[in-house]
Amino acid sequence: MTTTTPPVTLDDVRDAAARLKGVAHRTPVLRSRTLDALVGAEVHLKCENFQRVGAFKFRGAYNAASRLTPEQLARGIAAYSSGNHAQAVALAARELGTTAVIVMPEDAPPSKRAATYGYGAEIVTYDRYTGDRVAIAEALAAERGLTVIPPYEHPHIMAGQGTASLELLEDVGELGAVLAPVGGGGLIAGTSTVAKGLYPGIRVIGVEPEAGDDTKRSLEAGRRVSIPVPHTIADGQALHTPGELTFSVNRRLVDEIALVSDDEIRDAMRFAFERLKIVVEPSGATPLAALLTGRAGALPRRVGVIVSGGNVDAERFAELCGTAG
Repeated sequence: MTTTTPPVTLDDVRDAAARLKGVAHRTPVLRSRTLDALVGAEVHLKCENFQRVGAFKFRGAYNAASRLTPEQLARGIAAYSSGNHAQAVALAARELGTTAVIVMPEDAPPSKRAATYGYGAEIVTYDRYTGDRVAIAEALAAERGLTVIPPYEHPHIMAGQGTASLELLEDVGELGAVLAPVGGGGLIAGTSTVAKGLYPGIRVIGVEPEAGDDTKRSLEAGRRVSIPVPHTIADGQALHTPGELTFSVNRRLVDEIALVSDDEIRDAMRFAFERLKIVVEPSGATPLAALLTGRAGALPRRVGVIVSGGNVDAERFAELCGTAG
């Protein structure tokens, strides 16, 4: 009989939490009677839009970067990202006194590119529909002696991301279900590791945009499935296949994947702004969209939601959520 050690454990997440204490923000948990009444459950929103860099990604990036040797830090870090991981690695590098080179798609939101520059990173662009960001980053790393910190395919990244749900459950206690967005799978892997580790009966629901349902298809097939790079307003979830490590966790621990349309994501962003008084980016709004539309199915009495980020500039927000006139 053989056993396989999972790439991330609850103890790994607890260790990451200790490393992040005093560096990452312990983000607030928001409640809304209006939202509770609409969905028929007591909803607890873990607001990672108030995290450093405006998204949960700082947790994993700092947890991974802070474990590099002095020699690795002296040479610098490379990463690839559509925006939030880019900013997170750039800030983590600055905090740790090193440099970062980030491979970003040409069509990444201008606000995310500007923020990444602002944290001191060098940016190398590529075409997300024809280029291979991993190959570009690895070539740069080999040429310059950099250490690559991937956006999700790494145990320290998954452990860092899991600290958001660890804080949520520490603050609010046992929940019947927890929802989180799914892109490459790092956040939901960390979330499910914590949730199932603390409360084995909890339901873990991932949410993807309809156009980017690679994880849903993969879970249904029992293997990683690739799709064409999706066109969706949820740029943080515009991936073509789940990560190998993340999928090894998620196929065991994630109970289901709900899908939402771009229009439903827009409606959720507008609801968050008008009724909850918070700004949420498209990817961060997908779990809220799943709740508001009923696509998350029948809900238990108490539900947690990871609101993963709020990085959307005013012009883009108005374009997406502007009222019809």
